[in-house]
Amino acid sequence: MTTDHLIGKRPLRHVRQAASKVPEVTVYFWIIKVLTTGMGETASDFLAQALGPVPAVGLGGIGLVAALTVQFAARRYVAWIYWTAIVMVSVFGTMAADVLHVGLGVPYTLSTPFFLAGLAAVFALWYRSERTLSIHSIHTRRREAFYWAAVLATFALGTAAGDLTATIGLGYLGSAVLYAAAIAVPAVAHRWGNLNAVAAFWAAYVITRPLGASVADWMAVGHGRGGLGLGLGPVTLSWTVAILGFVGYLAASRKDVQRDGVR
Repeated sequence: MTTDHLIGKRPLRHVRQAASKVPEVTVYFWIIKVLTTGMGETASDFLAQALGPVPAVGLGGIGLVAALTVQFAARRYVAWIYWTAIVMVSVFGTMAADVLHVGLGVPYTLSTPFFLAGLAAVFALWYRSERTLSIHSIHTRRREAFYWAAVLATFALGTAAGDLTATIGLGYLGSAVLYAAAIAVPAVAHRWGNLNAVAAFWAAYVITRPLGASVADWMAVGHGRGGLGLGLGPVTLSWTVAILGFVGYLAASRKDVQRDGVR
């Protein structure tokens, strides 16, 4: 799926919109998205171990607010600003799911449908207000607010879902295989079925979270838990370097900048 597939339904009135605040959906988008999910998972766990859960959540919350403040202040899409915000959403989204489970004792079988209901509520309010869920329509402050609310909900949902499958017998590697297969379903359903392009995008977007997180966890955890035992710090650092490489390339090439125009 590319941005050209994601225009979706729009109001009939034609107004000149501001520059887009989100990137073009290319293969680079999906690669960086998966990388940010894995990096956010291990970074969250690393911070919780190094600083303690409460300071880690506080630091993550401050980082999220700061990153989104810069993102909302920007007048158009800027690669490093946007992806910094995504990274902080990934870190804090992981913490939100972990707080429910570890801090409050809520099982993943309950937190997963809870976050699913939250995401559904965001989508319902967004569509009721704007009559579209297309990411090709993020040209106003209100739509941008709905977009980031949905992104935060998808990260929390994906974290809970990934931990759920990992703890019911699949393990991290088995979960990674499961979600790698699952992410192909919306693409196939859209290309050869009747699934709406916008729905296919958001379905794939949700699945990238448990996919990336499961792979990163598998790399980080010890052999006794079925992992490679590379450690949280090294995995976080290596995935961060990969993110910086791809984002730097996009910032220089501008291959992910959406075309401006009347929409």
